Formats: sequence, structure tokens, C-alpha cells
Amino acid sequence: MFDHADAVLLARIQFAFTVSFHFLFPAFTIGLASYLAVLNGLWLAGYGQVYRVLFDYWKKIFALVFAMGVVSGIVMSYQFGTNWSVFSDKAGPVIGAPMAYEVLSAFFLEAGFLGIMLFGRERVGNALHMVATAVVAVGTLLSAFWILSVNSWMHTPAGFTIDAVTGQFMPTNFWESIFNPSFPYRLVHTVTAAYLTTAFIVGGVGAWHLLRHTAGDNPGARRMFSMAMWMAAIVAPIQVFIGDLHGLNTMEHQPQKVMAMEGHYESHPDGWAPLYLFGIPNDEEQRLDYAFGIPGLSSLILNHSLTAPLAGLDTIPDDEQPPVGIVFWSFRIMVGLGLLMVAVGGWSLVARWRGTLFTSRPLHRFAVVMGPSGLVAVLAGWVTTEVGRQPYTIWGHLRTADSAAPLDASAVGVSLMAFVIVYFIVFGAGTFYVLRLMAKAPITGGPDDWETRAPIRTAGIAPGPAQGTPTDHGPRIEEEAR
Repeated sequence: MFDHADAVLLARIQFAFTVSFHFLFPAFTIGLASYLAVLNGLWLAGYGQVYRVLFDYWKKIFALVFAMGVVSGIVMSYQFGTNWSVFSDKAGPVIGAPMAYEVLSAFFLEAGFLGIMLFGRERVGNALHMVATAVVAVGTLLSAFWILSVNSWMHTPAGFTIDAVTGQFMPTNFWESIFNPSFPYRLVHTVTAAYLTTAFIVGGVGAWHLLRHTAGDNPGARRMFSMAMWMAAIVAPIQVFIGDLHGLNTMEHQPQKVMAMEGHYESHPDGWAPLYLFGIPNDEEQRLDYAFGIPGLSSLILNHSLTAPLAGLDTIPDDEQPPVGIVFWSFRIMVGLGLLMVAVGGWSLVARWRGTLFTSRPLHRFAVVMGPSGLVAVLAGWVTTEVGRQPYTIWGHLRTADSAAPLDASAVGVSLMAFVIVYFIVFGAGTFYVLRLMAKAPITGGPDDWETRAPIRTAGIAPGPAQGTPTDHGPRIEEEAR
């Protein structure tokens, strides 16, 4: 079946498939961990039992998504050792340390305190439980810090020298390699995207329950929807600004990626470079067919002047150009979804001002449709940045074709098929269960709706208040939802 296939292309497809699956889970858990810390803190501060209910509701979902993220992440290191062993050998002296620090500082931190966050409230008390919840949130951010540092170094390598004998990348300045030129922009952009991803999932779930006649007056659904819409209204416009800064940084260090994103096959030495909204990239003829653009807007965005000259792909050798079609369209998917997120946030502000935030069914339907938009946007963003890096794995120094292990196409193809089958079975089942949990409305009706028994342990039923028993914090739930 794979006799005439390209082993490097199959390895790239396999890595793209597994990393796309994997990143869906951290993109959700990074924001959800912080959301859980906020919910727990608000409950402890006496703002109402509804926040404790939402914490218990979302912590189950967090546990399952976190577990799927861990399992899918293991596969990435497996591929570094098989399909991309040449890259691992050459780049290992630089990227090995930060990847080890990610495990030692971030993953151990998350795993060590996760059990306390999930099951330890009645065992360690509310104060230490809050510390554990906050530590898990910090651990997810630390994990993003180290992983994005490594990935950013591959885009804008710094603080290294290449050994003339072995061809290995040898570190010369640890801090320069960690805080490489693109890292600050990529870190802020990615973490903000994770928060927006969580906000729209939470908002979508809240809107779903508000649309249901049996749960439309559920205080938990109202509260989660309100919090998510605040995040959308405030953070989505900020993300647009951060994305613009990230784009300018990319223009400085990886200009052909931005050329592909904009569909600029030809240069505009006199300025007035158009911002193409639509078109069909034609790599063979080096032109954008059926192009529709706004004159001068690309020059204004990228160089802050309508008359600023802008170079195109005609200044880049053919073997240095990324696949324009993929980059061009994935970028537009990401930007389009980002603008829709801004629209949802703006709509929610108007509805809140009019007093219809919890009764506007068109807004709720739009929020449900936009629920997975964050996941799609982050995938489109990663496709843009990673495909736009081609033909390099380490920008300007190590090509993708020279990074792959000397494997037969059949070996890579069979493992790719196995991954596809196993992933859709295992993670399909996990995702189905997560959706089932989300379909159940948070129980906030009163003591009769709460679990009245304490957790059963090996020594029997422990004395003390039940884990689900409400405490006398804050005003009544009916008043909170108003």
C-alpha cells in the first residue's frame, strides 16, 4: 500500500495528526484550571454556593480532559525517537533541557496536586485545597511556558552554535535560547487563546442549558454563561491586538510565512499592498487566482503606512517557500473565528445592558454554535505557524527532509493507520463521555438535590459533613443568579 509513498510526508502527516489531537486537550485544560481556581476562590470568599457547585461540575470534566491530554502527549516523545530521530539527535543538546524541565517542574506539579484538588477537600481542608487548585493552574501555565519556548526556538533559534563535526546544535546561552525572539509573543498569544477556548466552551454549555426549558432558570447555567461572556467581551479584543503584535514579530523573523498568510506572490515596491480576503493560491503560476482584496490595507497593517513597500514571494527562492494554499486558508479560518468571538462578546454586552443576557435565545444559539470555535481557531493557528515554517524544522538551519529518521514508508504508514484507528476509538469514547457530562445541568436547586453521603472509603463511611452538603456561604442562590 505504501510502496510508492514518501516516508517523510507520512511522518509529517502522522505528527500533524497526533499533535492536533493532543493540543485540543491542553488548549482546554490551561484555561479550565484557572477557571476552577477562580470558582473555588469565589466560593471560599463567601460569594455563594453556586460557585462551589460549578467547581464540582467542571472539575470532573477537567480530570477527564487532563487524562486524555497526558495520554496523547506521550505519543509525541515516542515520535521524536522514531520518525524524527535525526532531529532529536541534532537539536537534543538545546531542547532536551527545557523539555525535561517541563516534566520536572510543570507536569510533576500538576500531577502531584491534582489528586488533592479532585478528592482532597474533606481530607486537607478548604485552605490547602485552594492552594492545590491554584498550584494545578500554575502547573498548566508552566507547562505551556516550557513547551512554547522549545517550539519558538525552532522558529527563531538563538543562543546556540553548530558543532562542525557532529552537526549538533550546542547551547551557548541558556537564557537566549529560552527567551528567543518569538517566544514572548507566542506564549501570550497561545495562553490567551487557551483562555478564550475555555470561555467559549463554558459559555456554550451554559447557553445550551439556558435554551432548555427545564434548565433555563438554573442559577449555575446562568452564572457560567455570564462569566464566559465577560471573558469573551474583554479578552477577545485583546487577543486581536496580541495577534497583530505576533504577526509583526513573524514578519521580522519569518517574512515568507507572512507572505504566504497574506497571499502575496508579488512584491509591492510602491506600497498599497492589498489585504486579500479571498482567493485561490496557485503555487505553480505564482499568483492568487480570483483574488478579492482591499487596496493598501495590508501595507497599513504590516508597516503602518499605505505607501510602505511590501516584499512578496517573488523575492524568495521556490525551495524556500511554504505551501501557500494551506497557510493562506488556515490563517483566514483563525482570523474569521477571532472576529466572530469579538462579535459574541459585543453582543453579550448589549444584551447585558438591555437585561436580556439570560433570555436572548438568538444569542444563546450563537453561543452554542461558537462553543467549539476556540478549539478550531487554535488548530488553525498551529497549522498556520507550523506549515508556514516549511521547509524547515529549525528555521534557516535544519530542513524537514533532513530531520526524519531513515525509515521505510511502509513502517511509517502502518503506524499512522494504527494511530488513526486507536485515537478515534479511545479519544472518541472520552470525548463522548465529556459531552455527556456537559449535557447534564449543574445541580443548584437546594439541599434535596445534593449528594447526602460522604465518600465511601475502605474503612467504611467517614464521619463529618458530606462532600456535597452546601455550606452557609453568601446570599441565596436565587439572588445570585439575578
